[in-house]
Amino acid sequence: MADDRRELDELFSVAYEELRRLAGAVRRGDPSATITPTVLVNEAWIKLANSPTFRATSRLHFKRIAARAMRQILIDAARRRGADKRGAGLAVVTFDDSLEASTTTADELLALDAALEDLARMHPRQAQMVESRFFGGLDVAETADLMGVSEATILRDWRAAKAWLAQELQRGR
Repeated sequence: MADDRRELDELFSVAYEELRRLAGAVRRGDPSATITPTVLVNEAWIKLANSPTFRATSRLHFKRIAARAMRQILIDAARRRGADKRGAGLAVVTFDDSLEASTTTADELLALDAALEDLARMHPRQAQMVESRFFGGLDVAETADLMGVSEATILRDWRAAKAWLAQELQRGR
């Protein structure tokens, strides 16, 4: 148990700056966000550290799980800010390969979360891939390695998921 904790602490130290960069990119897209990148990373770490079943297997796996934790924290923060009910307006979420180019408001983040939940029921791999790329900032090669598929499969899934999500978000989720 102590070895697992030490391994997790070491992995977090190695990944901290990368997670902070990713958190800054995700958060920068939401001009009304009240969470700083440092707070987002620290909240994600607390969430991970308090999880009794969490075990680090690799750096990529850690980043994927941290991306999920950051997603949950951002969604909770958006809900707390009193975001409009889903469907109140059209959501426009940019699925650019560069997070710096994306602009995501609280309403859009909530709509994206709902759409990702729907996608996960139909195509779990695509939903995991979107979460890893959008919230975790993983590139195509890292995502392919993490998910155990080819880069061509990730690119195909990325195109399909972006198209499906864009259609869902335009429906006024």
